[in-house]
Amino acid sequence: MTVSVATHPMPMRGSERRRFQRVKVTLYGRYMLQDHSEHPCRVIDMSPGGVALLAQRTGSPGERVVAYLDHVGRIEGRIARLFDGGFAMTINASDRKRDKLAAQLTWLANRHELNLSEDRRHERITPRNQVATIHIPGEGRYPCRIVDLSLSGAAVETEIKPEVGSQVFLGPLRSMVVRHFDGGIAVEFAVVQEQSTLLSTFS
Repeated sequence: MTVSVATHPMPMRGSERRRFQRVKVTLYGRYMLQDHSEHPCRVIDMSPGGVALLAQRTGSPGERVVAYLDHVGRIEGRIARLFDGGFAMTINASDRKRDKLAAQLTWLANRHELNLSEDRRHERITPRNQVATIHIPGEGRYPCRIVDLSLSGAAVETEIKPEVGSQVFLGPLRSMVVRHFDGGIAVEFAVVQEQSTLLSTFS
């Protein structure tokens, strides 16, 4: 689903608009409303001061929200405004955490601009067992062959081509499609894996 950031601008005070620049990123996660109910979500755009989420349940303006987002971790704040299909929330954080978040968002934005699929700092390996399954939530499971793995992602040969930015599972690992190539796709894991866990999962 394509969402225009300009269509649903996140409300911020004038000082926040000057301090923080929103970037359009696709991240998945979960959020908890004040009644302790949990729901899945997807980030539309984000800054160190706020985030806009596509969400199944929106809550009420002013309501406290705790969210857990891939690559970002835990954030908390309050619902600032509602829009069709989601809501925008502020992010309450220390200056140190805002600086860290700004660095994370810069990397995420540059990664997409430069077409960097996975974090290339991680060594790539070929697993002993290359046969695996891709699960697309709500659609089904499909066979695939793992070309190579790193702690942060994988390249797999498969006949299916889910949209870039869509959520899939490679085996049990929640992932996001970041690139198509001839004969397959590259995915990025929601959480950087331990090598021992990765090898045991695909052994």
